[in-house]
Amino acid sequence: MANSEADTIAAISTPVGEGGISIVRISGDDAIKVAQRVYQGKNLEKVASHTINYGHIIDPDTKQEVDEVMVSVMRAPHTYTREDVIEINCHGGLLATNRILQLVLSYGARMAEPGEFTKRAFLNGRIDLSQSEAVMDLIRAKTDKSMKVALNQLDGDLSRLIRHLRKDILDVLAQVEVNIDYPEYDDVEEMTTKMLKEKATDIQQRIHSLLKTAKQGKVLREGLATAIIGRPNVGKSSLLNALLHEDKAIVTNVAGTTRDVIEEYVNVNGVPLKLIDTAGIRDTADTVEKIGVERSRKALDAADLVLLLIDNSAPLTAEDEKLLAATKDKQRIVILNKTDLPSQLDLDRLKELVGDAALIETSIVKHEGMDQLGAQISHMFFDQGIESSQNNVMVTNARHIGLLHQANDALSDVLKGIADGMPVDLVQIDMTRCWDLLGEITGDSYQDELLDQLFSQFCLGK
Repeated sequence: MANSEADTIAAISTPVGEGGISIVRISGDDAIKVAQRVYQGKNLEKVASHTINYGHIIDPDTKQEVDEVMVSVMRAPHTYTREDVIEINCHGGLLATNRILQLVLSYGARMAEPGEFTKRAFLNGRIDLSQSEAVMDLIRAKTDKSMKVALNQLDGDLSRLIRHLRKDILDVLAQVEVNIDYPEYDDVEEMTTKMLKEKATDIQQRIHSLLKTAKQGKVLREGLATAIIGRPNVGKSSLLNALLHEDKAIVTNVAGTTRDVIEEYVNVNGVPLKLIDTAGIRDTADTVEKIGVERSRKALDAADLVLLLIDNSAPLTAEDEKLLAATKDKQRIVILNKTDLPSQLDLDRLKELVGDAALIETSIVKHEGMDQLGAQISHMFFDQGIESSQNNVMVTNARHIGLLHQANDALSDVLKGIADGMPVDLVQIDMTRCWDLLGEITGDSYQDELLDQLFSQFCLGK
C-alpha cells in the first residue's frame, strides 16, 4: 500500500551514535495516541500542549521498561508540521533509541520518508518551498555568513520578494485583460503596450539585482573549491594543516609525500573553503605519484580559487613558472612561503609573473602571514561588497537561480515581442510564463515529482 499524507509518521531526529540525548519524533493525527500506548506516566491526551512530561517507555507486550524519558506534547496547529507532534527525549545511544522507534512503529506509526516532516510543513501551509529548502541549508551551513543567509530565507525574506514580483506581474496582467475587454478606445493598445514594457523592464531589473547575488550565494551554500598547488615540498600540506588547525596531511621534507588529493572544509574569515591539498605537480617516473599529479591537474581545472605556493628559499624554477602560467586565468593568490629562511628568489621576476594577482608572504611553520591570507580571501569574495538585492536578499539555491534565469528570459521575450509589434494577447503569454516560473520558487506552482525529488535529499528525521 502506498504511503499516505494522512499516516502518522515517526523517525529518529538526532544524529546516529552515542550522545547525551536522542529524540524520536512522531507527527500525525494519532501521534499522541501512539505515544500513549508505549508511555507510562501522565495521560498524554490530557496534558496541556507544549509541555514536557517525565515518564518511562514500556514495552506493552513484556511490560519491560525500555528507558527513562521526557516526552514533549505539541498539539496542532502550532507545531512544525501543523499536525499533532510528539518528541520522545531518551538517553542517547543506538540501542535505546532504536528500541523506542521500533515500539512506536509497532503501535500505529509508520517510518517517515526522508524530509517528510518538512514536506508536511510545506503541504500544510506552514512554510513555502523556498523556506523548506532553507531548512536543509541551515543544517548544512558551514560559516556564520551561510547560516545567516539560510535563516533569512527560512524567515521568508526571499519568499516575500518573489511574491511582490508576482503580485506586480498579476496586477499588470489584470490591467491588460481589462484593456483587451474594452477595445473601443483608440489608444488602448498603445497604452497597454507601454504599461507592459515598463513593468517588464522594472521586474527584469529587480531579477537582475537578485541574480547578482548568485555567485556569492553559491559560495556560501556549497563552499569555495580551493586548490592548494605548488611544486613538491613547497609547503602545501603545511598550509592545509595550518588552515585546518590540525595535522591532517603528512608533512615531511621528502618530495612527493602527498600521493593523493585530500579534501577538507574550513571557515576562513567567514568564507567556507573546500580545501584540496594536491600532490606536487611535476614530471615524475613514479607510477603512484604520477596518478596523484594527474588528479591534481583535474582539481586545478575545477577550482574556484587557487592558492599557489612559491618557495622563498629556493630560486624560481621552470616548474614554478609553468604553474604561474597555468593559473593566470584563475582566481588565485600567490603565496611566497618560507620567508623565515634566507631568500634565494628573484622577487622582481616573481612579481612580473604574478601580475595583478595577490601576493602574500608567509612562514607557515611560524604561523606568520596567515591572517593576511585569510583577509585576502575574504576581500576577494566578500569585502569588495556582497552584492545585494532588495531587502538584502541573497539567492543561494541552484534551483532558484535556474528559475530566475528562465523568468528573466521570459521577460526578454516580452520586450522583444513588443519591439516586434506582436499583438498584446500574445505578449501576455510570456508575462504569464514569468509569473508561473517565479511561483515555482515558492511552491505556489509545483509538480509532485519536484517535491519528491527535493525532499528526498533531506535526512530522515527532518
